[in-house]
Amino acid sequence: MSGAPVYRVVVESSGRNGAWLVDRAADFADRRLFAAALATDRDGTVPSTLLDEMRDLGLFGLFSPSGVGGHDLEPSDRYRIIEVLAGGCLTTTFVWLQHAGPAAATAGASGPAHAFAEPLASGRCTGGVAFAHLLRSGPPTLTVSANGDEWVLNGVAPYVTGWGWIDVVLVAARSGGEIVWLLLDAVEAASLRASRLQLAAVDSSQTAAVTFDDHIVSTDRLVRIDRYADWLVGYRAGLRANGSLALGVAGRCARLLGDGDLAHQVDSARSALDAADTDGLPAARSEASLLAMRAATMLVTSKAGRSVMGDDHAQRLAREAMFLLVQGQTSEIRQHQLAMLRSAP
Repeated sequence: MSGAPVYRVVVESSGRNGAWLVDRAADFADRRLFAAALATDRDGTVPSTLLDEMRDLGLFGLFSPSGVGGHDLEPSDRYRIIEVLAGGCLTTTFVWLQHAGPAAATAGASGPAHAFAEPLASGRCTGGVAFAHLLRSGPPTLTVSANGDEWVLNGVAPYVTGWGWIDVVLVAARSGGEIVWLLLDAVEAASLRASRLQLAAVDSSQTAAVTFDDHIVSTDRLVRIDRYADWLVGYRAGLRANGSLALGVAGRCARLLGDGDLAHQVDSARSALDAADTDGLPAARSEASLLAMRAATMLVTSKAGRSVMGDDHAQRLAREAMFLLVQGQTSEIRQHQLAMLRSAP
């Protein structure tokens, strides 16, 4: 473990009832996540003790309404919690953040899948998601067809994070112009195979490619059906949250450097994300990800040769910043990133 000092995060909450949870998350991020981040990064898995502590702190209820045991936080408080946790350990935060998909989806479900909403809100049931493939161009990589009172899945979900830890996974599959969302048990079978990926950063997130071969899902696991075109509009409007991951990494670099100007840039990037409308979010997200990369590069440079040692946070944060350039990257975000990089002096 590097001897670098740990800097306390000062947070502000704008929500009516979220200040206590923001403060709790910030303390946990500095005291537990950051202290374990290097070990988590190299050990191949997120310690279950950390995820258990996050559950006990109430952090799994971040994405659920009070009707099922969640917190009904203001969006600004949710974003700030994601940011401070990411500044502690991006890998642990990334695994935890996958829980948002099934927690929110089942809370809004009208059928039998709604029964999962309360266990997910409490963290007694842990969830992941499989929908990144929806943003790929070309033919769908994962399709679904109806067969009586069952659904049949075929194809590949190329990125499913937390495999081996999650209990359920919210899977999105294409059926013509629609998306069918199904809540599956995250258990391998003859018709469901998971192959762990080797990642250059956040590898301990246990991200896997999951292949479905005539995998049958009962109709009581249907969460909802969306029109693909409508979902794309909603997804584009919801790009804000992932920007907090980049702010967390950039903010940690600023604290390790003791750089007030860089900390001010993080604050400005946060304000830009908060103020952006749907059309402005891709540019704001792009700037946040590039800021994380610049901040990590500054940290590596400042620490010289020491920064590339495996027990130094600089190399970890640099790899995490690289990861965040492409995580959640839409074609619009990529275009903005490239344009910003080409215009940089």
